Formats: sequence, structure tokens, C-alpha cells
Amino acid sequence: MVVLGSGCVRWVAWCVLVLLLAAPAVAQESDADKSIPDVLRVFLDCAQCDFNNLRQDVAFVNYVRDKSDADVHVLISTQNTASGGREYTFDFIGLRGFSDLQQRLTYASSGTDTEDERRRGVSRTFGLGLTPFLLKTPQRERFSIQYSPPAVAVVSKVTTPAGDPWDSWIFRLGASTELNGETRQNSNRLRANVSANRTTERWKFSFNGTGDFNRSEFTLSDGRKVESSSDSWNASGSAIKSLGREHWAGLVRAEARSSTQSNEELEVRGAVGLEWDYFPYAESTRRSMVVQYSAGVSRLKYFERTLFGKTEETLVDHRLAAILALRQPWGTWRASAAYSAFLHDRTKYNLDFFLDADVRLFRGFALNVEGSYSKVRDQLYLPAGAASDEEVLLRQRRLATGYRYRVLVGFSFQFGSIYNNVVNPRWSAQTGRGF
Repeated sequence: MVVLGSGCVRWVAWCVLVLLLAAPAVAQESDADKSIPDVLRVFLDCAQCDFNNLRQDVAFVNYVRDKSDADVHVLISTQNTASGGREYTFDFIGLRGFSDLQQRLTYASSGTDTEDERRRGVSRTFGLGLTPFLLKTPQRERFSIQYSPPAVAVVSKVTTPAGDPWDSWIFRLGASTELNGETRQNSNRLRANVSANRTTERWKFSFNGTGDFNRSEFTLSDGRKVESSSDSWNASGSAIKSLGREHWAGLVRAEARSSTQSNEELEVRGAVGLEWDYFPYAESTRRSMVVQYSAGVSRLKYFERTLFGKTEETLVDHRLAAILALRQPWGTWRASAAYSAFLHDRTKYNLDFFLDADVRLFRGFALNVEGSYSKVRDQLYLPAGAASDEEVLLRQRRLATGYRYRVLVGFSFQFGSIYNNVVNPRWSAQTGRGF
């Protein structure tokens, strides 16, 4: 028999009360018929869009807060591009009297675009995609076509790949320093990164380097000072080859890294892998079901002698992973399972599970579930001896564990007016100190 605490009972009662109060409002929101409306009703479904900017730029439609009230469901999915920009895929799905209309458009921003340039590109593509739907409404009499011819020099650059002096290579450099201080504590952090990438239809080359160096000092109540430091750096390179156009890819990867927290003075690793996607890669913005297998060899040198009496060693490992990712009109879903192990000792392995789902179950009600679980049996790097209290509290080194987990479950329920058109930015800008 399970006994609920008083706090849990009150929480459940509150949820039931909200649903009961909302029921009459929901019942009053009847679905419109399939006739053509005077003004197009649009449900915008995008996790990484500036919704306010779209409502201001494309103000000739009515935005609704629920798909069941819409004439057009616009599902926008995104993925990063080789240039450091972002590709937006727009799926326009007709509903009600527009159920015979569907189309897909794409817009790719450059890594050098400003936020304003990117937002204008998204708004322009969004508005163009609504054109066939608008042509079926009485609003069609109010629209006209305007064309802005490009400069000749711009056309030459875009249409002539041979004119690219960088041969599709993209380079990035970055660095930052952060200082924080109070009366009894202070810290500083230095981070740096460098990358080089080249992406074509057949190949993906990627080289990355990062460094993260942290120093902190705390003054305790008895006047003692406690210092904490953690350093890590990583350098890696990979080459990915398309094996055919639709489903297969191969991987070669090399990596070197160091981490005081993981007791790794230096690790050098090389690996090869193979990937298969059940769906064609061209559909990756909406759905993918991938199986990956890789095997690698690592040479490690440790700061301190490990629990197994090693100061350095060579390890051979392999990994098998399955990943399912869906972005559909009903919501998003991502799930994965991965198994990795060292070949010299099969009892030294790691088993990972991950789930992230955001699903609209019915009108106005969305369920969000996120969770991960790892069965940990591969901590060969742990130093011998127990960790001190300072090392535990300041996270200066990793601790022995048999598992890790994280769970999040939530829901949202929205009801009221079906329209969502107004943008009112008053008192939206805050100074960081609240009101």
C-alpha cells in the first residue's frame, strides 16, 4: 500500500482543480469548420525562432496558440551548417480547408550573419511559404510580387564554387576570461577554443581544440583559506566519409586530452567507426534512426597511481549506440542507448540510456519527459586512496560510483483565447536586478 504525503496530496488536488476549472473554457472553443477564412490562421511550431519578430514581420495572418485552431501548421526544424550558420527547414502543413496543400522550404544563414540578418531571412522564407495558402483566401487581392535583382558580383560569387579561395574550410578562434569575487571568495577562469571544418557532400573534416583553466579561493569561518584548481584541454580531429548518398557513413578520429579532474595527465586515442541511418540523411531535420559502431585504441598516462596500480597503460575499447530522433507535428522525441566496454576486461563497461520527449497529448496539454541513466563500470582512471572533503565539495576529482541518473517530468496546460497576435515589448528589458 502506497501512502501519499500531505504535500503530494495537495499538489494532485491542485492539478485536478485546474483541469476542472479549465474544462468549461475548453468546451467553448469549438473547432472551426473547413470553410476558407477571411484571415489565415497559423500555428507556428519552432523551438529556436524569434516568435515576436515573426509576428511583427508577418502581420497579415492570425497566430493561434493551438494546432487544432489553425489553417496551417508551420513546423520549423533547424540544424547547424558547416559555415557556422544554421539551416532552417520549413514544413507548411495545410489543415481544414487547406488540407490539400503542403510544401517544404529551406533557408540557410551564414556563420558571419548578424542576428538581424538571420531573423530577416527566416521571416522572408516564412512569408513566402504562406503564399499558396494565402492565394486561397480573400486576402489574395492585397498581395503583389516584388523582386530585388542581385548585383552581378554577388551572382558570380554564389554560382561559381571555383571562386572560393578557402575551398569550403571554415576557421574559428575564441577566448574568454571570467573573474568573480566576494569578501570571502574569488575565482578566475580562462577558456580558449580553436576549430577548423570543411563539409562537402562526400566528406566532413573537423578539427577542434579547447582549454579550460579554473582557480578559486575560499576563506572559511576560522580564517583558513582553501584553494581549488582544475585544468583540462582537448584536441581532436575527425574525417567522415559518405558511403553512398542515403544511409551509410564511415569515421576516422584522433584525439589527445588532459584533465586533472579525471586524473588523466595525457590520453592519446585513435578510433574508426561506421554509421547506418534507417531513414535517408536528407530527412535528418525531421527524423533519423541511427546505429553507430566504433572501436579505438588509447594510450594513457595518469597524474596519480590508479586504484588498479597503473601509472600508464594502453586500452582497446569499442562502442555500440542506437539513436532515434523525431520532430513531428505532434511534438519531438529523442531516445538513445549506448554500450561501451574495454576489450581486455568485459566487466569494465558503461551502459547509457537517454530519453527526451515533448509531446502534445490533446488540446492545450503538453507532456515533457527527460531522463538519463548510466550504469558505470569503467572508471579505470580513479586515483588510489580516498578523496578528501575538500576534493568532494569542490569537485576537484571524479568520485567512484556505480550509476548516474537524472529525471525530469513536467506538463503544461494552456487555455483561453485562441489568438496569439500581439507583441507588446514594454518593460521587457531588465537590468538584472529585477523590478
